[in-house]
Amino acid sequence: MAGFSLILVFSIVIAGIGVWRLQNVSAATREMMNVPLMKERMIADWYANLASGIRRTIAIAKSNDPALGPYFAEEAAASSKSSGEYQKKVEALLSSPQEQELFRKIGQYRKEYLSSRDEINKAKAAGDVDEATRILDKVFVPASTAYQDTMRQLVELQRQAIDDSAKEIDAIADKSRILIMALEGLILLLGIICARFLTLGITRPLNTAVNISRRVAEGDLSGDVSVQSRDETGQLLQSLKDMNHSLRGIVSNVRSGTDTITTASAEIAAGNLDLSSRTEEQASSLEETASAMEELISTVRQNADNARQASQLAVSASAVAEQGGGVVSQVVDTMGAINESSKKIVDIIGVIDGIAFQTNILALNAAVEAARAGEQGRGFAVVASEVRSLAQRSAAAAKEIKELINDSVEKVGNGSRLVEQAGATMHEVVNSVRRVTDIVSEISAASAEQTNGIEQVNHAITQMDQVTQQNAALVEQAAAAAASMQNQADTLARLVSVFTLHPGEQPARREIDITPTATQLEARH
Repeated sequence: MAGFSLILVFSIVIAGIGVWRLQNVSAATREMMNVPLMKERMIADWYANLASGIRRTIAIAKSNDPALGPYFAEEAAASSKSSGEYQKKVEALLSSPQEQELFRKIGQYRKEYLSSRDEINKAKAAGDVDEATRILDKVFVPASTAYQDTMRQLVELQRQAIDDSAKEIDAIADKSRILIMALEGLILLLGIICARFLTLGITRPLNTAVNISRRVAEGDLSGDVSVQSRDETGQLLQSLKDMNHSLRGIVSNVRSGTDTITTASAEIAAGNLDLSSRTEEQASSLEETASAMEELISTVRQNADNARQASQLAVSASAVAEQGGGVVSQVVDTMGAINESSKKIVDIIGVIDGIAFQTNILALNAAVEAARAGEQGRGFAVVASEVRSLAQRSAAAAKEIKELINDSVEKVGNGSRLVEQAGATMHEVVNSVRRVTDIVSEISAASAEQTNGIEQVNHAITQMDQVTQQNAALVEQAAAAAASMQNQADTLARLVSVFTLHPGEQPARREIDITPTATQLEARH
């Protein structure tokens, strides 16, 4: 028991270590998700915003349209504001000196980038295209390139931190796996040792039990059993010890009983003297039995008639019940069809909701496209065509909903009529059941009379059985039975003599004389 307890403790320890190591992996994963991954995403979004701004500035600088700058002014302001917010958020999450150095360079390059962009916008506003082109090539492009390269370096640094965290998580998992496998091997070894001791503790007492059983099978009941433990094997040996003691008592009692049987065989002959008087009692009992049987026959006939009527009504009630069951089955089928239609209606309504949502989104996209492109908005035609397609799908779904609702209404009407028929059928069943109940009451009354008659018959038959058993043998048969019983007693004594008992448990044999007396011989003839 202690070994199993130790195994259980080790199992709990393994489970605790596994949970602890899993918590370490979870903490490392959260650390990777909360800081490096968040920084990597924000820097990537910042980089995408920067790339969009660079393309927009290059387009303004190289365009001959003076209205292009004011057109993108609002987007440029929003982009600058968004980049400033990203800059503040990323700065708050920086931790290593390398990150801070790269971020310092990014801030410097961003200032050069914004300054050159503003100069390009001013040159374009003044109509000086050459100056704008010069600033673009000499200042803006180098500043923006350095800006992008530094941001890419910062992104790569964050991704390297994420990879390092992943490797750390893998290392923790590998160490946890090795530790758990080692502890499992230790538990296996402990289990083998406990199994060995448990096997020895079971096989030794079992061998003792086998030896005891073999001696009992050979008829030797004189052996003593030593019980040295209180576990299951000890209980087995104690049971064998009790069995051995009980068998010794049984054999001793059987040997004593053979003498008693011999005495009883001598007394059987005396019972033959009562045959005459018991025969008269048997005749009287037979007369009572005949009288009771006449009453029983009359009662049984009445019960048979009532049972016949009850059977006919039961057949009728069964037919009515079957009819009601059919009607109820039809009601169930109709309700099932209504349920299926309802499900289809729910699905179609879901489709309509999805179409309405998509129509709203497309309408919003069309409005934005029209605001940007003006009369030249080609995308508006595509959006409008999609809106019309969704509208057609909505109309088809609405039509199908209408048809399903009409069908459900019709099926509900049919179900109502079937329910009315079922109610009428059940009413007929109730009437039939009432009639059956009346007849069953009559059968019950007749059964009561039948019971009284059967009790009289049973009493008379009991008396006949008792008298018949006592008068079944004549005097000669009784004598033969006594002799046979003596022979059987001798045979039983020889069979029991094969068992070996303790010397103090050997009973003394008694010789019994069963020679019939003169009175018994006279009665026999």
